[in-house]
Amino acid sequence: MSDKKTNDDNIKDNSDLESETEATSSDQGSDAKIPVKLGDDSVLSLSKMYQSWFLDYASYVILERAVPHLADGLKPVQRRILHAMKRMDDGRYNKVANIIGNTMQFHPHGDASIGDALVQLGQKDLLIDCQGNWGNILTGDGAAAPRYIEARLSKFALEILFNAKTTEWKPSYDGRNKEPVTLPAKFPLLLAQGAEGIAVGLSSKILPHNFNELCDASVAYLQDKPFELFPDFETGGYIDVERYNDGERGGSVKVRASISKLDNKTLIIKDIPFGKTTASVVDSIIKANEKGKIKIKKVDDITARNVEIHIQLAAGTSSDKTIDALYAFTDCEISISPNCCVIEGDKPHFLTVSHVLKSSVDRTKELLRSELEIEKSEKQEALLFASLEKIFIEERIYKDKEFENAKNMDAAVEHIDLRLEPFKPTFIREIGKEDILKLMEIKMARILKFNSDKAEEVIAALHKDIEEIDHHLNHLVDYTISWYLMLKEKYGKNFVRKTQIRSFDNIEASKVVEANEKLYINREEGFIGTGMKKDEFVCNCSDIDDIIVFFKDGKYKVVKVSEKMFVGKSILYANIFKKNDKRTIYNVVYRDGRTSPHYIKRFAVTGVTRDKEYDVSKGKPGSRIAYFSANPNGEAETIRVILKPKSRQRILQFETDFSGIAIKGRGAMGNILTKAEVHRILLKQKGLSTLGGRKVWFDPDVLRLNYDGEGRYLGEFQADDKLLVIGKNGDFRTCSFDLSNHFEPDYLRIEKFDEHKVWTAALFDASQGYTYLKRFNLEDSDKLLNFLGDHDGSYLLLLTDTVYPRMKAVFGGGDAFRDPLELDAEEFITVKSYKAKGKRIANYEVQSVEELEPVRFPEPEKEESQKIEIDQDEENTNPESSGSDLLDEITGQMNLFE
Repeated sequence: MSDKKTNDDNIKDNSDLESETEATSSDQGSDAKIPVKLGDDSVLSLSKMYQSWFLDYASYVILERAVPHLADGLKPVQRRILHAMKRMDDGRYNKVANIIGNTMQFHPHGDASIGDALVQLGQKDLLIDCQGNWGNILTGDGAAAPRYIEARLSKFALEILFNAKTTEWKPSYDGRNKEPVTLPAKFPLLLAQGAEGIAVGLSSKILPHNFNELCDASVAYLQDKPFELFPDFETGGYIDVERYNDGERGGSVKVRASISKLDNKTLIIKDIPFGKTTASVVDSIIKANEKGKIKIKKVDDITARNVEIHIQLAAGTSSDKTIDALYAFTDCEISISPNCCVIEGDKPHFLTVSHVLKSSVDRTKELLRSELEIEKSEKQEALLFASLEKIFIEERIYKDKEFENAKNMDAAVEHIDLRLEPFKPTFIREIGKEDILKLMEIKMARILKFNSDKAEEVIAALHKDIEEIDHHLNHLVDYTISWYLMLKEKYGKNFVRKTQIRSFDNIEASKVVEANEKLYINREEGFIGTGMKKDEFVCNCSDIDDIIVFFKDGKYKVVKVSEKMFVGKSILYANIFKKNDKRTIYNVVYRDGRTSPHYIKRFAVTGVTRDKEYDVSKGKPGSRIAYFSANPNGEAETIRVILKPKSRQRILQFETDFSGIAIKGRGAMGNILTKAEVHRILLKQKGLSTLGGRKVWFDPDVLRLNYDGEGRYLGEFQADDKLLVIGKNGDFRTCSFDLSNHFEPDYLRIEKFDEHKVWTAALFDASQGYTYLKRFNLEDSDKLLNFLGDHDGSYLLLLTDTVYPRMKAVFGGGDAFRDPLELDAEEFITVKSYKAKGKRIANYEVQSVEELEPVRFPEPEKEESQKIEIDQDEENTNPESSGSDLLDEITGQMNLFE
């Protein structure tokens, strides 16, 4: 750097140095400065020296090592490697060790840093053509030793990166060579390759983007059209760019591995997140299994050319839930925070991806302008000399006596200049002595072979080239657009997008963590926990679950699961608490105070503060719960209330159905059940859910089900209802409507399963070589079935669930001259099994099958009016007395006493 100080600036020659250290007193503290005397008139402070040198060091690391430059997107070591490879380039491969040695003429930091940077450049597969074992970014395997591997510049690098005529040069660190300040890159390399570096006080992390999308965005910018850029990784996988924020500091992206099912017991990982290796992903899976977050039998990494990790699930483990758990607890999903920090104008700047692209396009346009102007100047010089040569030979100036008898060179030059005087108005510039001297160097052999017609052709071609260059300069934007289109056409086929852009659902760890612990309870002493194995078992849980605990006095609270915790005596109920769960309904009968009536209420607990105490009652002393039940789907049971006998009391017991009680907030008091004293409350009969079916939606953006109204409405599902999933390849299966279900992107239909629905399919049967039509019902099966047949070459042309479908078959190939065939599917073929072959449409080649508007429609179902009479009884009816013991007649009862 220009302002960097050296030791010679701060310390004089040793012969003149007289230094001494002044001791400081102990009460000066750690901030006391130690001055160093230099001679009689110079005093330096060590703290100031450190401050200055550290700033110099930090600036050097930022500008000369860690952060890429905006102009060419390269760090200094990368730029020097490419410059050295250009100097060595002869079209053949060079040993990497030789490249490292040549780069050391420009990079003063040793061979290790150069070798590592060269391997990283080679693994990006853009600028360097590699030969040998260069390692594997998927597995993390390193490259072979530099003496065993070879490299050369790629054709793409040679085309967009080098031009000595437009390059700004500077001396190398030792002054023996010159190196480029920046390379004249005519492509946004910084965004194509990405960059990552850690400097002193700041860092840079720019994610790689797709080659073709960069070309398209560059063209869009030149055409004043909007554009968006999103990362693309060599490792593939999925990416959620909702918070990418144009790559600016503060944004983030989520990256997921692609996980699919081989079968119900085996999962396959085919892509890994950017920055991870198969080894790190496997290690994270093993650690999650050891911690009990997931349940697997083993993991097999059989990655070769492509990623392939097989995960064998433990018996009884849900594959869908395991996929979510892998995303939640392993490196199968990571979050990356980009930080677009680059060097611009000898200073670091935090920019956006769009700004970087626009700056690159503007620079490319100016570089193309400079190249055109340089080429035009060279063509004009060639045209000038061709014209001078033609005149010099055709006018036989070299035969003039004055020229032949010239006394000296100056006289000869003066004579030629005089002879050229009549032609000077046609020249593009003034003729100088150097031009005439160049004419005098023409050999006699060339003069003898001179052909005037060929000379005219050369001059005409040069005029045409200059006109074309002028046209490009006058339409520079169009010329720059054609440059990017040429790059895309020439190299774009090698850069297909590998990372799929998708929206991710937020996975709640508490919902997908494996229940690897057991929850126990000691009701009387008031303890709950996973380590109390001698006490009463409650349920399976995980180590991150919350537990809701109800007490007999009406209090309740939510606590974090632990090995052993005192929560309070007289525990009535404890179980896993699910936040925002509106389906779990608590049915309660309680007494508010010692003499208050008994109240009945139904409520849900959707959200509470952990460890805070709440109350079912109003908190009066002596309150107690007389009956309690927790219902995961809002069930409402019938209870029998037995009263304490009193004189003149006619009603000793009665029944109440919870379905008649409205579900209200947890703070509601409820309805009065009875003002009499209650002896006990027994369960008379279990009831059904009062919440109705579950409304389910499918969100195609994240390929997940939800209950929140996002996406396409699938219907209202009861407990036994199923979901039908049909793939584009003819595969189909049924599954539950659980939110943990996963669906592949290539689905054709996802809907509520109806076993009576008739499907009509037009398909090409590869085994027969003809197109068939079939009508069938689909079966309820959690295993994958297929209605196209067993031949892999068969494919689906049309699938519809229209009741009376009409089809039009369009013929192709040698039968394209035939008129399309229209047919009524119901009249053409009857409904059979999905395994049936169907009926051949025609003996000709069918190009496509289209569905026509139906002419018949099913009759609407008649609604039968039903009159329902409901007996309006009094709240407390007098049930028939029974002499039998109710404890022997009713199961599931709960006896709660004070």
